[in-house]
Amino acid sequence: MSAPVPVVEASHLSKVFRGAGGSVVRAVADVTLQLRPGEVLLLIGPSGSGKTTLLSLVGCLLPPTTGSLRIGANDVTSLRDDQLAVFRLRHFGFVFQGFRLIDALTVRENVELPLRLSGVRRSAARDRAQALLDEFGLAALAGTFPDVLSGGEKQRVALARALAADPPIVLADEPTGSLDSRAGESVVELLEQSAHSRGKAIMIVSHDARIQRHADAVLEMEDGRVTPR
Repeated sequence: MSAPVPVVEASHLSKVFRGAGGSVVRAVADVTLQLRPGEVLLLIGPSGSGKTTLLSLVGCLLPPTTGSLRIGANDVTSLRDDQLAVFRLRHFGFVFQGFRLIDALTVRENVELPLRLSGVRRSAARDRAQALLDEFGLAALAGTFPDVLSGGEKQRVALARALAADPPIVLADEPTGSLDSRAGESVVELLEQSAHSRGKAIMIVSHDARIQRHADAVLEMEDGRVTPR
């Protein structure tokens, strides 16, 4: 049986930041990678190695200085900023170390948000959000606000939100960084399940080597370059 067609194809991506006085920082240097549906790709490396910058390039949050990026059949390096905003909403779910939940919204309303932004009717968005909260063991917290949740609960809500609009790709930046070992393990297991049971393409950036046993492929990053682990 042939491997699934890659949903992400990055070719010779580089990102250069120019600072005051003409200083140059090459955060990502000539990176080529692929990510397939049903796969967990882990990117590890020390702080400052370029991991988050690479994730931001793949997620269309930053434009590359050089190189090309295809998401599905789309060459996203040619899209305008307004087109990219719509494209990200349809193709990506994001999970961050700092959760980035909206404190003024209830747990269920946070999960509903990408659905509402996508034009889904309120009742359908509510049902979809509640189903995800039920699945993630958060049903009893649907009407509460994020400030009363533990770190592990917040991250599971964030993952439910990332999956709510059914994007093909989920990008997770240090998803266990603010969690204790048990809560972190639970979140990584949910990410792995999202790949293997839901067919999502999952890319995780982390310095936590314990995540490696949950990954289908591991890349190590240092000084902006990646090598297979």
